[in-house]
Amino acid sequence: MNVSPQFEMRLTSFVLHVEEALEDVLGKSPLPAELTRPARLRDAMAYAVLGGGKRLRPLLVVESAGLFGVDFHYALNAGIAFELLHCYSLVHDDLPAMDNDDTRRGKPTVHKAFDEATAILAGDALQTLAFDVLTRETTHNDPAVRTALVRCLAAASGIGGMAGGQMLDLEAEGRFSGDKTPPPLTIEEIERLQRMKTGALLSACCRAGGILGKADSDAQRALDRFGRAIGFAFQLADDLLDVEGSAEEVGKAVGKDAALNKATLVSTLGPLAARRKLNDLVDDAKRALRPFGTRAEWLTACADFVAARKS
Repeated sequence: MNVSPQFEMRLTSFVLHVEEALEDVLGKSPLPAELTRPARLRDAMAYAVLGGGKRLRPLLVVESAGLFGVDFHYALNAGIAFELLHCYSLVHDDLPAMDNDDTRRGKPTVHKAFDEATAILAGDALQTLAFDVLTRETTHNDPAVRTALVRCLAAASGIGGMAGGQMLDLEAEGRFSGDKTPPPLTIEEIERLQRMKTGALLSACCRAGGILGKADSDAQRALDRFGRAIGFAFQLADDLLDVEGSAEEVGKAVGKDAALNKATLVSTLGPLAARRKLNDLVDDAKRALRPFGTRAEWLTACADFVAARKS
């Protein structure tokens, strides 16, 4: 699948807006309710967040909200909250107790660049900052919308979403079974794990756009269907990159799934069948957007971007 040059230009411009908004929210000066911002902690947070990443999550929030004519700055603020939450998860996932990764986005992981204690605190602070941003009037002037956004992000990132999916992933590696080798996961179990660990937050980004736009039930269902397909497609593309990509392109170690004997659809189905499933998911995502017509042009392009990415 090819990504259009127009989408690439739009994404490049959008990333600049995201970077500026993230720099602002991670500013060195304390807010009125804060006593101070410890320099080492703030620097670790900024290191984890700035200067890298595809910014797909805020893009999905903004483009989904754009279907309903939501003010760009409202959508952008909501989008950076989801990005902050995502970055917290990367910091913690990279820790020795989790995936034990040395590189992320082509540079040392936070616990390597600083230390483990600082990395844990940086992740904690990024998570709480994400919810702080969602409660601000700069995210929306309607308190009910802000409350719904907080609930949306909490559900996607907690026990029934991202954190729960990470727990299932660790269990599948046999981390807690002693000398016993856990039984292989079924395709259905792999899909559930991946929809929680990665897909839940991506899907929530699309739902957040509908919340910002006060979408009716039909429009929200269409966005939910799109988000589920995109979330699953993203993880499938990630697993394919782990098999087919290079560390230089991807920006982190590759081949780790096979080394850890991780259950993925690529290892279960094989790369060719996994690629076909990825294409089917992208097609389903595009079908979900049909009710929005040409307004969904850029969300449609996002689906192609998810499948075609190299990092």
